[in-house]
Amino acid sequence: MPDYQTHEHDVLVIGAGGAGLRAAIEASAAGVSVGLICKSLLGKAHTVMAEGGIAAALANVDDRDNWKVHFSDTMRGGQYVNNWRMAELHAKEAPDRVRELEAWGAVFDRTVDGRILQRNFGGHKYPRLAHVGDRTGLELIRTLQDHGIHQGIDVHMEHTVLTLLLDGGRVAGVLAYERERGRFKIFKSRAVVLATGGVGRAFKITSNSWEYTGDGHALAYQAGAELIDMEFIQFHPTGMIWPPSVQGILVTEGVRGEGGVLRNKDGRRFMFDDIPDLYKAQTADNEEEGWRYCQGDKNARRPPELLTRDHVARCIVSEIKQGRGSPHGGVFLDISWIKEKLPNAAAHIQRKLPSMYHQFKQLADIDITREPMEIGPTTHYIMGGIRVNADTQMSNVPGLFAAGECAAGINGANRLGGNSLSDLLVFGKRAGESAAKFARDQKPGMIDGGQVEVAARKALEPFDRGVGGESPYQVQRDLQEMMQDLVGIVRKEEEMARALEGVHTLWERAAKTGIQGNREYNPGWHTALDLTNLLTVSEAITRSALERKESRGAQFRDDYPNKDAAFGKINVVLRRQPDGGMEVRREPIPEMPPELRQIIEEMK
Repeated sequence: MPDYQTHEHDVLVIGAGGAGLRAAIEASAAGVSVGLICKSLLGKAHTVMAEGGIAAALANVDDRDNWKVHFSDTMRGGQYVNNWRMAELHAKEAPDRVRELEAWGAVFDRTVDGRILQRNFGGHKYPRLAHVGDRTGLELIRTLQDHGIHQGIDVHMEHTVLTLLLDGGRVAGVLAYERERGRFKIFKSRAVVLATGGVGRAFKITSNSWEYTGDGHALAYQAGAELIDMEFIQFHPTGMIWPPSVQGILVTEGVRGEGGVLRNKDGRRFMFDDIPDLYKAQTADNEEEGWRYCQGDKNARRPPELLTRDHVARCIVSEIKQGRGSPHGGVFLDISWIKEKLPNAAAHIQRKLPSMYHQFKQLADIDITREPMEIGPTTHYIMGGIRVNADTQMSNVPGLFAAGECAAGINGANRLGGNSLSDLLVFGKRAGESAAKFARDQKPGMIDGGQVEVAARKALEPFDRGVGGESPYQVQRDLQEMMQDLVGIVRKEEEMARALEGVHTLWERAAKTGIQGNREYNPGWHTALDLTNLLTVSEAITRSALERKESRGAQFRDDYPNKDAAFGKINVVLRRQPDGGMEVRREPIPEMPPELRQIIEEMK
């Protein structure tokens, strides 16, 4: 085995977004040595793009809020296939994590009496999102980084992990490569925390950054960890679709929380046409009541634009399919209309939504204080992921932990807006704490030179094929278009069966990709290496979606348009078989304790 540069840490965290930074901080605070690997530069993780806020029942704006209401909202939004223990821990611990962030220097927007301000968001009964304008993720990352750099964490920027190295089924470290120079490196570690985010780059239209290629999901799966509920892909209802310069860019739910409305080409607010029975009692039935809710009237019910994301996205798609969409295949999101209600509307919008205003003015010459935005659903988030223990965040592979978007459980069939950022904080902390404890109790694992050489040789194969191989960019593009068309918002068995065949063909094509040049500064090589992860998660999503023969949350089956009570009691579990095939099985969800069930009943 070549003498690769080797680093050794007690705990190795892969990913430097909110979950990874919080895990690294907590592990370091426990007194163990911590390494942090990030695919891009520190501070560029996709968490910076989170806009609306951090969901936590602080009850600063509405004193009726508490952890029980938050728990109930999360379970209802997830259609009750959530890991109820994770939802409970999240609702109970989120307020402390937000206050901790404040103590570390986060500069939140404030109420008139100086408390953290909270805003309305889809699926939340009360105003619950602590925010910094519409730049909350940026402030979260800045605060965690500023705090974390004083903890002695060893940061390895612009590195990509190729494989997890195992010793007798237990994690012993990882093989990674330096993206600039292409050099392989070995990282020995007693525990590994995966915090790599999502899978959006498997689809053509996505709000996700270039980093979101399903790395953590695929690494864990290849190492023997179980994945669950991969069929639940959240298509955020409001991604820009026109002009092309901003296609796919997210329009924060905060726009609707501040009074933004959805209209079809005829100017009609179509969301009033379809309010689910589960939410009818909590939803306004007229425009005036919806406006009063957005202005803080405690006696008003929320407007239908603030229903859960899965429902809003499907209503938009339905409107488009029935010929009432906008000129470029979407609908209109309008915040400018509030000038009818507020004399200083333009200044109000710029103060509340500064990023939205400046971003679309500069990139698309759209003034959101004067005109509507043309929007449609965009691939945004995956609720499914690595199966973890709710309390420790450890997977079924000893020493392998996961937190944030790549871990599954808390969100069930659909995530509520704002829950992702509090999820990062709550379970990032728990993962770091548990990984440090695990590392202290373990001896270092042995690195198998054979594993390293197989992975390194495989990574270099595209160079051997050179110009004679297929372009990795073309394979990636074909995968994205296929997943968008066949495994998108509305799914059918026949189309997904075609997608599964397509995935098999793309696996064969990916094995024949070739690239020119050398290992330094070679984006074609990076793309070729990403294909393994993208294809793994695409196959997992498709197989899981085929297995769940019902419509629930983010999974909408045109051939099974209704919920099936039997599927409301199971998770779809995936595991790699010894021959490399993907095993799919259904597993019962553990029974919820009576006291939590009682909370849900009381909150209905």
